[in-house]
Order: sequence, then structure tokens, then C-alpha cells
Amino acid sequence: MQTLLFIFGTRPEAVKMAPLIKECEKYPKDFKVKIAVTGQHREMLDQVLQFFNIKPDYDLNLMKPNQTLFDITADALRGMEKILDEVKPDLIIVQGDTTTVFTGALAAFYKQIPIAHLEAGLRSGDKYSPFPEEMNRILTGHIADYHWAPTEKAKRNLLAEGIKEEKIFVVQNTVIDALLLALELLKKEGDSKYKEFFKDIDFNKKIVLITAHRRESFGEPFENICNAVKELSSKYPDVEFVYPVHLNPNVREVVYRILSNISNVHLIEPLEYPYMVWMMNKSYMVLTDSGGVQEEAPSLGKPVLVLRDVTERQEGIDAGTAKLVGTDKDLIIKEASNLLDNPKEYKKMAHAVNPYGDGNTSKRIVEILINGK
Repeated sequence: MQTLLFIFGTRPEAVKMAPLIKECEKYPKDFKVKIAVTGQHREMLDQVLQFFNIKPDYDLNLMKPNQTLFDITADALRGMEKILDEVKPDLIIVQGDTTTVFTGALAAFYKQIPIAHLEAGLRSGDKYSPFPEEMNRILTGHIADYHWAPTEKAKRNLLAEGIKEEKIFVVQNTVIDALLLALELLKKEGDSKYKEFFKDIDFNKKIVLITAHRRESFGEPFENICNAVKELSSKYPDVEFVYPVHLNPNVREVVYRILSNISNVHLIEPLEYPYMVWMMNKSYMVLTDSGGVQEEAPSLGKPVLVLRDVTERQEGIDAGTAKLVGTDKDLIIKEASNLLDNPKEYKKMAHAVNPYGDGNTSKRIVEILINGK
């Protein structure tokens, strides 16, 4: 029997780990599953754990006001040492590119414990964008022993960095497993509680969903994004713009200063994962700088305009499900207008095939773990 220790700390990691944890738990004769969370996010992480009914064995509860990357890195590394000594895992599993991922992998390396990296091989080509995620995943990739890559492109990225081919497995992305699991749960619940929750939004109109919070966009780029939304809301009074505003003060100050008191712009609190999936499903299109949303929205047939200058999820751009618009106000307005005005352009993006997966990634990984390949 293998003892597997899943280490994660933020909402996106929890979403992508949840289906794999659930799948591993179906094989109690093969796996002893242990879960350690850092609490790098707090409320947002807890919501996902609750929704998927996952109970961590260890919780470092790191989150504190105004924490820096230095705080998270030092506290997570120190906290991990004790957990690793106690659990003595056969394999540590980390997902993605947060500081929790990097410190979890580094702690495992210090203890000479094998590491599997889920969603391995994503690269933007710019070490400062996304920051600090690009370097987190590169460093994790060179510490990890097994690389579960979502796409062939991700595999090529790893091969180009000298990672051995026999250690790379193209398994697609668990974000689609999680999305399908969530849609199933939402279907059972029905629409009424969600309609009540979003009662101020007119779902007879087109909905543009906005999520923007990236650290590298703070300052002028963020002002550009908000000013673009402001102009779009004036140009399209019959379209509802819904923006769940991230808790970071750098985000909130700009968003509320520029976008408050506009009748068709709805500034709401960050959404719990099921509410976010429900809203995405009801949307016409999505403007986002979030990595996960770039993968999820196309599975629901929603075009995505990516509010970043570079993306490590190039497959969506290549497939035509997403378009890179950066933080250029005029370009955001132009491309959003094109999708709102031009049904042909909209259909082209909405019907493009999502390159990120079929919902069976967790099953593939469990097969690899059991067969030792």
C-alpha cells in the first residue's frame, strides 16, 4: 500500500486536486490518502473543501493579513517538515504553480521523498509573468520525479528543459474532471438557490463575467481593464457585466473607484466554486486573467478573452477557445465588442474544441499509480 500525501493551499489547487483525491479514495487497498493544506488562501480554500467533502489531516493555517511571499515560503517550509516526519509518505503530490506547490516540493526534496507534479509543463516564457507562478512551476518541475502533463505541448516544454521522457505522462487536466463533477452536483441541487443568490442580475440579457486579480497587473494595467469594462457597459446598456471582486486591497480599490454605481455593472463578493461554475454556465462570454477559468469556460462553450500579455495556457489560444487581449483598454473593447456584435465570430470561439480534457484525468493517474508506470 502506498501512502500518498496531497499538499495544496489555494482554491484553484483544491479544485484540481479534489477529483484525484476522490478517485484515489476509491482504492483503499492500494492507497492510504493523507491531505495537508497550508491555508495560503483561507475562506476560498475552505469553500472548495466543503463542496467536495474533503477533510484535511493537517492544516498549517498560514494566511495572515498583508502576508508576503517571504512569509508564505518560510512558514510553509517549516510547517511541512513536521508533517513529512509524521506521515512518512511514499509519494507527495502537488498541483500547479503556487508558492505552496514550490515549498511542498522543496520540503519533499529535503526529505528525499518522491514528488509527482500535477499539471506539469506549463510555461509562459516570462519568469515575471505570471509572478511568482512561472518560476514556482519551473523550479517544481526540476525537483519533481513524475510529471503529469495536461497536454502534448506541456510535455514538449518539459523535454526541452531536459526532463526524461519516461517520467512524463500526458493525462489531460483534472480541472475538467472537477467541472463535470460540479455540474453533476449543481444539477441535483437545481437552479432556485442560485437564481435567488443572483437576483439582482437579469439573466434574460447577455452576461459578461469578469475575473481579474493578477499581481503583475496591479497599477496602470488594472486601471486599463476597469476603464475598458466601464466603456463597454456604457456602449452595451442591455448587457449585464458581473465582476466578483477579489479580496486583495490592490484589486478592490481600483475596481470600486472606477466601476461603482453603474447600473449594469454588478460588483459582487468572490464567489464560492459552485456559484462560480453556475454563473460561468449562464454567461455569454468571460473576460479573465485566471488560469483555471481559461480552461473551464471553453468546456462550457464560453469564449474567453484573456486579460494578460502572455499565457502559459497557449493551447486554448491555438485551439481558438480563448484570445489574448492583454491589459490594453482599446483592444479589450474591440475584441469584446466583436463577440457581442458578431454572431459568426462568437460561434467560431464558442464551438471550438476545448484542448484541456475529457474528464477522465483522475482515472488515468490512478491507473499509472497502481501499475507503477
